[in-house]
Amino acid sequence: MPNPRDPVEVHDLHKSYDGQPVLRGVDFTVERGRMYALLGPNGAGKTTTVRILATLLAPDGGAAYVGGFDVVRQARAVRNTIGLTGQYAALDLLLTGRENLVMMGRLHRLGRAGSRRRAEELIERLDLSDAAHRPARTYSGGMRRRLDLAAGLIAGPRVLFLDEPTTGLDPRSRATMWELTKGLLGDGTTILLTTQYLDEADQLADRVGVLDAGAVVAEGTPEQLKERVGTERLELCFADVDELRDALRVLGGLTDSYDEERLRLTAPVLGPRQLHGALDALYAHGVDIERVGLSRPTLDDVFLSLTGGAPASPAPDHRFPAPTSAADTHSAEGPVTAR
Repeated sequence: MPNPRDPVEVHDLHKSYDGQPVLRGVDFTVERGRMYALLGPNGAGKTTTVRILATLLAPDGGAAYVGGFDVVRQARAVRNTIGLTGQYAALDLLLTGRENLVMMGRLHRLGRAGSRRRAEELIERLDLSDAAHRPARTYSGGMRRRLDLAAGLIAGPRVLFLDEPTTGLDPRSRATMWELTKGLLGDGTTILLTTQYLDEADQLADRVGVLDAGAVVAEGTPEQLKERVGTERLELCFADVDELRDALRVLGGLTDSYDEERLRLTAPVLGPRQLHGALDALYAHGVDIERVGLSRPTLDDVFLSLTGGAPASPAPDHRFPAPTSAADTHSAEGPVTAR
């Protein structure tokens, strides 16, 4: 039975096309009023999952519930619960922006007056007032995406599916869509987002699932997934190679890579205490540091490591043995669910 606290539930979902498996037992839930981002390479099954949840495609096996309704047996109730914005704006380009929204309202049986009223609310909210009277074919890509989002919101859905909603948009239009999405979350809308823009998931999602070869291979908050890849890294740059070699002698096994051409070294940062200790030791030995930096793993690193890609950063020129003392070891495994 579905959990009423989780508006989206997916259990052991399977789907094949012409005998070729696309989904191989997908499982995840989306909590009420939260955003869950589904990441994955092309062909991982993201859009297939959304199409099943939106009742546009029947699964071969497993179960899925949206708003407590079974997507197969209670498809009509599911459609009354959701809004959907796909990868490409589904608009009538000959109609004006206002006419598109009124038409969608009428299709949702909001009535003539209700459709007009709701259209005006969304036109103002999504900053389309100046263009509402123009045919949609004259809209820029960003404006079409906003109009398409407005169409998906016309019936006030409790659950919204955003299938790669910012594909092809310029950075400013993407930022606008992000702000609009954050506003929807603030209103209590539950959102399932699929995206290949990892910074998008990092900025917006409460929880992230990484989909690869038709299965969720890991999930957690963005921070938990980053911790799984590794800890923060300290990067030190020096004025000349002698200073770099002096630093290597002082830090010893704490350093895991260095580059004599770029005059820099890197070391894992296992906590503030170790960071201060390393810098104090260098200053005490008179090593002149030209620049200090800290870097953290990103969702790009998570994506590449979990989907079989190469490391996000180039391999270093040299390697040192990893720290072996108890004080220098650390487990980055947090409460991330790995499958």
